[in-house]
Amino acid sequence: MQNGTLLAAVDLGSNSFRLEIGRFHSGHIERVEYLKEAIRQGSGLDETRALTPAAMQRGWDCLARFGERLQGFGKHQVRAVATQTLREARNRDEFLGRAQELLGFRIEVVSGHEEARLIYQGVSRLLPQSDEHRLVIDIGGRSTEMILGQGFNALRMESFRLGSGSWSLRYFPGGEFTAEGFRTAEVAAKAVLDEAVHTFAKDLWSVAYGSSGTVGAVAELLANNGWPAGVVGRAGLDWLQTRLLRAGHADQLKLEGLRDDRKAVIGGGVSVLRAIFDLFELEQLLPAQGALRQGALYDLIAREADDTDVRERTVGWLASRFSVDVDQAERVCALSMALFEQIASPDPLAGRFSAKLAWAARLHEIGTHISHSDAHHHGAYILDHVDAPGFSLPELHRMSQLVLGQRGKLRKMEQALEDELFAKQLLCLRLAVLLCHARKTPDTSTLKLGYKGGHFRLTASSDWAKRFPQSAWLLQEEEAAWQKTRWKFSLELK
Repeated sequence: MQNGTLLAAVDLGSNSFRLEIGRFHSGHIERVEYLKEAIRQGSGLDETRALTPAAMQRGWDCLARFGERLQGFGKHQVRAVATQTLREARNRDEFLGRAQELLGFRIEVVSGHEEARLIYQGVSRLLPQSDEHRLVIDIGGRSTEMILGQGFNALRMESFRLGSGSWSLRYFPGGEFTAEGFRTAEVAAKAVLDEAVHTFAKDLWSVAYGSSGTVGAVAELLANNGWPAGVVGRAGLDWLQTRLLRAGHADQLKLEGLRDDRKAVIGGGVSVLRAIFDLFELEQLLPAQGALRQGALYDLIAREADDTDVRERTVGWLASRFSVDVDQAERVCALSMALFEQIASPDPLAGRFSAKLAWAARLHEIGTHISHSDAHHHGAYILDHVDAPGFSLPELHRMSQLVLGQRGKLRKMEQALEDELFAKQLLCLRLAVLLCHARKTPDTSTLKLGYKGGHFRLTASSDWAKRFPQSAWLLQEEEAAWQKTRWKFSLELK
């Protein structure tokens, strides 16, 4: 990446949407601009976990403004990440379709583990370099992430479904602060977070940091009201809770440094924070400057270099964990990529989808660890549910669909095959899998794949068919399978 390159990260959080623009210089990112809008999308989930029309409109209006600021940026310069609210929302596809049009860039809905990884990347990059083992706690609007790390490496990551916004709605309805509300909120938070005490035991880390909105807002409040700056302590939290109870209601709360957009979620944030102090027997928590958006920016740098892209490492880790036959995986990967190259261009998205095809090909036998006969079904399930650092949920789902469709009837892929690029990916993977059936590199020197107007055509010499009768027969079976789809695939032996 060239010095001076502008990069941007968009964080679609449950409380706020944020846009961070930075300039790359010698491995570091210098802030150019930061925009934040309190959208409160998390409070816009109805009882069926669907975003209300008003909540969607607030998000769209904000992203339209962000999109105007990002005009002129290339797709490799921007990463947009959505978290817990859109992980939960049943109608997220409806929201995302319009949102991506307005923003002008793809929006990734990431898993809780991926959110935690990005948070740690952001925090670790903005902390002084050290060999200390760190516990990083991020209390967001609807989820809380905890990460154990050292240096730039996240060692353990977990995401829990509680946050300042969701806890405020549940235990402080209408903005009313009561002693019973705080007691109940803290007990409930401890119940959710209890397992974290073992995962992040005190003997595993030496310093605890708090990132993002809640901890930063509490630290700022305490500092503005006479408490030591740059630290959140138990005594300060007790004092803050007393002030909330004395006010009785968010609208009556008057504290130096408390922004209006924080009043609605301060009760939930304080109760979750107090529960964490109790569970981990914390004396203090140090506010950290980095957050998810900075992690997304540094991840863009990593994705520019194939050897450092965390997704490459994740694919290798999954292949090892599930005992994939690496040689066969690489054979299928190489052939599917070669075939895809013949039919993908000049589509501008071909490069990005080529990488996803390669990852799916390398993991196409991941399900054989469970069952050989139904390996494609098990493999698809694994990819849809595994915690895979670096990948968004839609990326994993597309790979799972490729693995599912690698063999067998195509009726199960009917919906996915509405997408032309997916059809190209799937055909290339299926052809590669069947041509490598003997688990050795096939002779494809006379095979040529073409595509025009919904019609795939594979040509081969008649001599090739005579030399490899089993492969020729499998190709004829494949030709018949595609006749039952909206796409046509024909085999021509010259």
